[in-house]
Amino acid sequence: MPILKLDGVVKRFGGLIAVNNVSMELEQGELAGLIGPNGAGKTTVFNVITGVYRADAGKISFMGVDITERKPHETAALGIARTFQNIKLFQRMNVLDNVRVACHYRLKASVFSAVFDLPRYVKQEREMTKEALDLLEAVGLKRLANESAGSLPYGHQRKLEIARALATKPKLLLLDEPAAGMNPEETAELMKFIKRIRDEFGLTVLLIEHDMKVVMGICERITVLDHGCVIARGSPTEIQSNPEVIKAYLGSGVYARSS
Repeated sequence: MPILKLDGVVKRFGGLIAVNNVSMELEQGELAGLIGPNGAGKTTVFNVITGVYRADAGKISFMGVDITERKPHETAALGIARTFQNIKLFQRMNVLDNVRVACHYRLKASVFSAVFDLPRYVKQEREMTKEALDLLEAVGLKRLANESAGSLPYGHQRKLEIARALATKPKLLLLDEPAAGMNPEETAELMKFIKRIRDEFGLTVLLIEHDMKVVMGICERITVLDHGCVIARGSPTEIQSNPEVIKAYLGSGVYARSS
């Protein structure tokens, strides 16, 4: 059974069909890419998967469960986490608290326990702090735990956003342009980082990315969208040599600039 399956998914915005009959599958443990020109519908696919938008037609299944009409907090509880094209950190909070926030949806103590600092709440807060510190250590940010998130270099902010997503204990991680704005050195480090967390945390990863060095360098399978439709699927080698993909996307010079 695939961990994620989209079957004929459609999303419309008025007269615009942003996602048009998209079907795709992800296998457990896979590191896959979703690429295409600007406006192809890639982020809309992420938003439909995570419940930010509701599909107008089709079905989405996660680990065999129909999530087509689930809300974002419900998909998160099932094990789907994501990052965003534009970094969404709590800029004025410190690094540690940015990760701790993501742990709180699993908090079992009552509001009453929290207000009066009762033992059950204190114990759970202590456990979540340790868990958050362990995650920061895993992504190489523990020494910056007390720094303001907004003061971090861009590459570190990307890692912090991923650490916060990992704090929800996901089975599927959706990364929306993780290399955006990074220099070549940061991008090379990010590629190793994504592969490492996939292996260490036992994740399935689907990423949207315009940097073809990243996509071709780490993705095992790639799906290509154009005008909301799937135009190709395959390995990096197959995608690079696909005439339709070259015409719609790679031929625009994107790959040439990234190579």
